[in-house]
Amino acid sequence: MCIVIASPAVIDETVLHPSPLIFPIDFSSTALAPPQTKTAFTTRTRQNVIVTAAGPHDVQVDAIDWPRHAACTLFAVLSDNRCNGQPSSLPLSLILSSIGAASLASTLSSSSSTTRCEKPGPASSDVGAPFPLDPLHNKEIPGPVGIPSRAEQVRRLRSSGAHRPYDVLVIGGGATGCGVALDAVTRTCPSDPSRKFTVACIERGDFASETSSRSTKLIWAGIKYLASASASLLSLNLFTSPIQTVNEFMGEFKMVFHCHQERKFMLDKQRHLTNWVPIVCPFTEWHIWPPPFGHWLFSFFPILAPVVFKFYDSLSQFTCPPSYILNKQETRMQFPQLNEKDIKYCAVFYEGQHNDARTNLAIAMSAAEKGADIANYVEMVDCIFDDAGKVIGIEALDRVTGDKFEIYANNVVFAGGPFTDSLREKESKSDTGEQPVATAVQGASGSHVVLPGYYAPNNMGLLDYNTSDGRFLFFLPWQGSVIVGTTDKKGPAETLPTAPEEEIEWILKECEKYLSHDLKVRRSDVLSAWRGWRPLAADPHAPPGGQVSRDHVISTNPNTGVTFIAGGKWTTWREMAQDVVDKVLGRDYDDTKCNTLDITLHGGDGYSNSLSVELIQKYGMDQKVAEHLVKTYGGRVWEVADRAKPTGKRWPRYGVQLVEGYPYIEAEVRYACQEYACTIEDILSRRTRLAFLNKDAAMEALPRVADIMAEELGWSKRTKASQMKAAQKYLESYGGRIPQEDGGKISLPLNQDVISLFDQLDTDGNGYLDIHEIKDMSERLGRPLSDKNLKKVFGEMDRNRNGKIEVEEFIHWLENSKDSTGFAKALNESNRLGGKAWLKRRSTTFLG
Repeated sequence: MCIVIASPAVIDETVLHPSPLIFPIDFSSTALAPPQTKTAFTTRTRQNVIVTAAGPHDVQVDAIDWPRHAACTLFAVLSDNRCNGQPSSLPLSLILSSIGAASLASTLSSSSSTTRCEKPGPASSDVGAPFPLDPLHNKEIPGPVGIPSRAEQVRRLRSSGAHRPYDVLVIGGGATGCGVALDAVTRTCPSDPSRKFTVACIERGDFASETSSRSTKLIWAGIKYLASASASLLSLNLFTSPIQTVNEFMGEFKMVFHCHQERKFMLDKQRHLTNWVPIVCPFTEWHIWPPPFGHWLFSFFPILAPVVFKFYDSLSQFTCPPSYILNKQETRMQFPQLNEKDIKYCAVFYEGQHNDARTNLAIAMSAAEKGADIANYVEMVDCIFDDAGKVIGIEALDRVTGDKFEIYANNVVFAGGPFTDSLREKESKSDTGEQPVATAVQGASGSHVVLPGYYAPNNMGLLDYNTSDGRFLFFLPWQGSVIVGTTDKKGPAETLPTAPEEEIEWILKECEKYLSHDLKVRRSDVLSAWRGWRPLAADPHAPPGGQVSRDHVISTNPNTGVTFIAGGKWTTWREMAQDVVDKVLGRDYDDTKCNTLDITLHGGDGYSNSLSVELIQKYGMDQKVAEHLVKTYGGRVWEVADRAKPTGKRWPRYGVQLVEGYPYIEAEVRYACQEYACTIEDILSRRTRLAFLNKDAAMEALPRVADIMAEELGWSKRTKASQMKAAQKYLESYGGRIPQEDGGKISLPLNQDVISLFDQLDTDGNGYLDIHEIKDMSERLGRPLSDKNLKKVFGEMDRNRNGKIEVEEFIHWLENSKDSTGFAKALNESNRLGGKAWLKRRSTTFLG
């Protein structure tokens, strides 16, 4: 017999599981008779968990929802053929008693006969994770030209055995992990030209699903680190600890110099993925106090800036576009959004820019093209040890199907970014002394806000080098919008991209410093907001006193033989990968040669500056669509364009857009499925960047993306529905026009005036409500209106039929609405407003 724990909501998050937990139970001690027919046992919990028993041999659980911090709801069902073990004698009355959920979990899991009856699902931290699929396998579709499909990659990974281990196995599919795979698979041995290294790489989510897709989108050479290192060198430490101070300066300077070389590699060799962006550094005074970086020398930065930026150019051997200055009149012409009144002059320097998620995917596809066995949504669940305690492989879980298998390797590399320590905990079982894993990686979060493109020129950014708390703040044009970030706050890394509201507000406040007073920075202009986590690393296997660094750390556990890489930055992904492979293969090979400096990433072959024109001429595509496709797919753009459907218009003729105002087309969704996209969220967040650019636009595109993926991957209706639900939950974690308030509802103090309510609902501050703000209001109340009722309510409010709800109309509606939808009552109750008489007294006072 089995019990299904439908909603163990108050159990600690590490115990929660998206699939039902099933435990053996003696059903005979209860008064409830075993169900015998399909209709004998059907019920619905408060959390919409539908449990149906079709007799003693069949249990079906649908529409599972796992609310947290809520009461636990339990349902018992019969099933005497789901478990391999013998049933226990745990009475149902005990389960249904009022013991706590945590105690329940402990009681059940401690039973010696407890057996899991279902394939494992995703980790509890994955919001709405839609795996395993039903049916279990996606329809297999081919990969991009010359690259194996994802299904073929998983088959190759499964074929690994102790008799045929990989040379290198990488855990982590971010920029660094995929870079390690690419470097290792392209290594050559001059002494043995026929020697080829076998390489595998797995990622528990999608490629770049964590840190690597949430950067500031810059390939920058680290001017901030150059400044902070100089400030440290020119301090009293130079006299008290001269050797240490000079060594630290040289370490930081070396890091910045390497960043310049790697930036040059990316901008020269990967032109299909990168571009230069000029960045304005405005100066409103000639002397700054308090000075940036807390050093008196930087109080003269407005005077020294032109020389500093020329020195910065020199570190790239002047291969970057040259820095220059703009006077007040030139600034007005090139950056009209700036507040020209206080500007003395502007210094302009250049950094590289890219679509980080696409670059990461290009690295992964390049590794696959060169022969690496690489797959996303394959998770390491444990390590495999030999008798000496060395790690010789891992147990892996294909999260798409729920199947487990083993992968063996001579060298295992952890490249988990800020989550590296959670991987290291899995290799600690064989460590002598059973000591806890020493912390190697600390997380530092950085929030970003996306604003409409009119806040900056489409080809020029801005740097605030001296914010109110000493951070750097970039204001950058990207993909037709403006990215503003980043913050810097230490703390444990999280998977969801939710940006704290206080950090969003801080960023918006800082934006106002240099912008024209006529250009109001409104909270409702936030199209999207997200937070990423940077890894700050220290070597736990080094002697005491190792320093936390923004440069990368590579360390090998002497007990297990596992190597990890952490720290660094996007710009130096290739250098970090080279250093890792040098260390790992250097133990057995003295003369391996790194070849990544000569590699053009996926899409580079066939790319040219005129490619977008060729695309327009052949397919009659919109110019913005063509330019976007070329900058995303490079020479592979023809594979995408060939899948484009007719628009049914005279112009553009091909390329049906997913959502109005953005250049993403339906053909990209079909091609993304070939490039290993497995979920709707993969498409909306990383294959396109809609979720990062505009949360509402991503929500708008979600249903169509679901339709296309269901068609391409052969999803059942049930799989499609679960995928849509999972994607919606994930998208809701992004910031947007409306702050994410506690409980998702509007809350006002008891004595707050109804006029303040109107002001709160008027999110764009234009003095009236439109139909979209009414819709937002209903969603924030937890009472979303259907399209029909939305039009009805708006029509009741809009007395003068001009499409705008003025404050008087809003008050009149609250006083006189017949409220056939129940919406006015919900609004009143949610905001603790009184009834109609109370409203009339308040509005009479206001209106005089």
